[in-house]
Amino acid sequence: MVGIVIVSHSQKVAEGIREMALQMARPGQLIIAAGGMDDGGIGTDVVKVSEAIVAAHSGDGVVVMVDLGSAVMSTDTALELLDEEVRGKVKIADAPILEGTISAVVEASLGSSLEIVLATAEGARNFKKC
Repeated sequence: MVGIVIVSHSQKVAEGIREMALQMARPGQLIIAAGGMDDGGIGTDVVKVSEAIVAAHSGDGVVVMVDLGSAVMSTDTALELLDEEVRGKVKIADAPILEGTISAVVEASLGSSLEIVLATAEGARNFKKC
């Protein structure tokens, strides 16, 4: 099953999105929040992101959801800390973090491939709310 990592500058945001996503997930779906700094401050922590990716990786890959551009940079740096085999199965979604995460979790819970989970997350860019 494809794992999901949520990288936000805010620990509360990452944990809140994870809490919502768990309501849509199949039991056992790996959804890891990697938000904020270790001291509770705003920011992204490369080591925390790297550890979250490892925790979410079950062999089928990981989709990383990010909130802002520097979260992408931190994730890219975190990937450099991982071995090549894991790194090759991690994709950063260019998607809205909440809608994309929910979409990705539902798709991953269906047992879809990494590529389909990623495409579903990125498809959330086109959701209309009204």
